[in-house]
Amino acid sequence: MPPIAATGHRRKVRFPTTNLPAKSSIATAHKTRPVNRATSSPSIGKMASPSQDPRPGVPALFTQPPPLRDPLVTETIDLQDATREKCLPFLKGIHSSQKEPFNACGVPTLQRDDHVGYLYDSLEDYPAGFVAMDSSRPWMVYWALAGLSLLGEDATRFRERVIVTLRPMQNPTGGFGGGHGQISHCAGSYAAVLALAMIGGEDAFTLIDRQAMWRWLGRLKQADGGFRVCEGGEEDVRGAYCAMTIISLLDLPLSLPHDAEARNAGLESFNSGLAEYLSRCQTFEGGISGSPGTEAHGAYAFCALACLSILGPPEETIIRHMNIPLLLSWLSARQYAPEGGLSGRTNKLVDGCYSHWVGGCWPLLQSALDGRPQTGAPETSVGSLFSREGLTRYILGCCQSHHGGLRDKPGKHADSYHTCYVLTGLSATQHHHYRTNSSVSSSKTFSSAFSWRSSPIRAEDNVFEKNDRLSPVHPLYVIPHRAVENMRLWSEARPLRV
Repeated sequence: MPPIAATGHRRKVRFPTTNLPAKSSIATAHKTRPVNRATSSPSIGKMASPSQDPRPGVPALFTQPPPLRDPLVTETIDLQDATREKCLPFLKGIHSSQKEPFNACGVPTLQRDDHVGYLYDSLEDYPAGFVAMDSSRPWMVYWALAGLSLLGEDATRFRERVIVTLRPMQNPTGGFGGGHGQISHCAGSYAAVLALAMIGGEDAFTLIDRQAMWRWLGRLKQADGGFRVCEGGEEDVRGAYCAMTIISLLDLPLSLPHDAEARNAGLESFNSGLAEYLSRCQTFEGGISGSPGTEAHGAYAFCALACLSILGPPEETIIRHMNIPLLLSWLSARQYAPEGGLSGRTNKLVDGCYSHWVGGCWPLLQSALDGRPQTGAPETSVGSLFSREGLTRYILGCCQSHHGGLRDKPGKHADSYHTCYVLTGLSATQHHHYRTNSSVSSSKTFSSAFSWRSSPIRAEDNVFEKNDRLSPVHPLYVIPHRAVENMRLWSEARPLRV
């Protein structure tokens, strides 16, 4: 444990004399998150009376505090209590800012038109204050296009604008930077490649210098099997997932360039030692950290599991390299009651973005536990590893902003980051993702990654209306299936000669 400076802030811990928690203080946990053009705080309306009855159709689980409470009261418990109290009126469907109509399950409708308008707006000009987001330009394009695709909009209409925006961000030495004149980074390159996949077309695909990309990624491969996120940058599972996403979509050679330093350690390919590196990132809790020996985090869990699922069939890669019982325990503990939403770490608050980062882990783990590909869409439901109903209620009840866009939780601003990943999580609750014996790829190397399909869950299991259903996205690449297939097939038809 690192030393703690004596002058540091000390958390207040109280041990009450009874098992009842002390009265919650109203506190806000601030996060550094990108916000969209709307800088004014969304009105959350006048708070409903705590005694007001919930709408018909809302189960008791989502209307009252959990029956078991920890007698130890800390600042974290205070924040959790405050968050729960903010969420309860929204879960009950009685907050004055919520829009009609509500369905028979007491769930508000998806404000589709408002969210579409919000995302279209996020692709326009930004005020001067957004200069701080200059290193996230490819992400801002990706978040908007992915969100619009989930809502059924056609991303290809932005083809020319996206190409013109991303072209200056590609460096001659390979990869994309976060903005003009910035060094190449795995995260920015990942977002740029996915954005180009969504708009599709010859001009978009040929924009990417695949030869330079391959050589640049070779410089990021490390002797322990992992990847740095940029030259001279940190090594973590983000780099591994982003790198393997790019390599598999662009059909880059798996062999490392001859000048890659990792070859000096005996590594010959991009996947050499990678699965073992990811295995070392699983912590004593069962979750997965960014690098060995650090704290488990929901986003890193998705990156690691998706990376393993790109490397091979989940029933082989995940089962072999992860402690499944511990992983199940940690992931299950990320969903809270009564909120129904997901948290990213132990003792942290629910946050809408983990609807994807944690929620997206479940189909990958489910596929690993199924043990074999499906011959077709599942005919009957075999249950779920998480509460689809709870997450749906949290998203539609607590995450929709009155002015369009989706947010972390009540009281927070909407932004395109949360809008994208909250919608992705909602889509995951509405569909079964499964692997088949058929792959669009003719290569055996990544055939498993391109064999995924999706089918809607049964209508009787829904707590949302038919018009609230979103389009599915590929569970590994988080863009539409067709976009994944088109980029892979185009790349396979043009083998890279190295």
